[in-house]
Amino acid sequence: MSTLSLAAVHTKFNLIETVRIPIAVIGSLAFPTLAFCLFVLPQRVVTDDPEFATAAVASMIVFAFMSAGLFSIGIDLAEQRAKPWAPYLRTLPGAPAARIIGLMTATLVIAAVAMIPLLVIGALFTAADPAPLDLLAAIGLVIVTAVPSALIGVVIGTTCGPKAAIAVTQVAMFVLAFGGGLFLPPVMFPEWLNVVSMTLPVRQAREIVVGTALGTGAPLWAVLGVIGWTLVLGALAIWLYRRDEGRRYR
Repeated sequence: MSTLSLAAVHTKFNLIETVRIPIAVIGSLAFPTLAFCLFVLPQRVVTDDPEFATAAVASMIVFAFMSAGLFSIGIDLAEQRAKPWAPYLRTLPGAPAARIIGLMTATLVIAAVAMIPLLVIGALFTAADPAPLDLLAAIGLVIVTAVPSALIGVVIGTTCGPKAAIAVTQVAMFVLAFGGGLFLPPVMFPEWLNVVSMTLPVRQAREIVVGTALGTGAPLWAVLGVIGWTLVLGALAIWLYRRDEGRRYR
């Protein structure tokens, strides 16, 4: 089988395994919407302004994909490595990228479904009113720009045990969410924090998705940043996977 065909098989069975635990699916679907209802809806200054509301909804969608990449991949991969089934899978032929791509794709599919109630709540209870084509483009780009966050989850899951992965993932989510401008608009950052924030993949993803949703376009520095982070983190994830294989399963 080719790497892509094998990745499709991994995607299928990762989705089946997740669906068999209903609370895991419900939690993944509800968490972004609950965060939006708690942190954004009470702020009438934001929800009553079409531009602010659109940016807020787009930011929370980025948050949904980021949290799915960190928690669903990082913690799940760390737990899988601690179970007897994972060593067996590692003895089978196939490129390391196939399993990584399969896990990432399954996670992005669930995150895409979790985006639906968030969009519905945003349409019903805020003044967000993006152009239809801009909305479709933003939805497509949020999936693409979520790849670096998913790869960070792979790095965490490959280097940490189950208990350590929980703590590291929580810290990473806090730093990336606040530093990336998902909870506090970057215009409110001091200059030094804004400069640091622009180097984070989540801030770059936010600028691309928000800019597209508002129809102002994606800044070039953010596009180049996401591409760079994807290449670096992808190479790091594969190297760590191979190193782990050499240490634990050879």
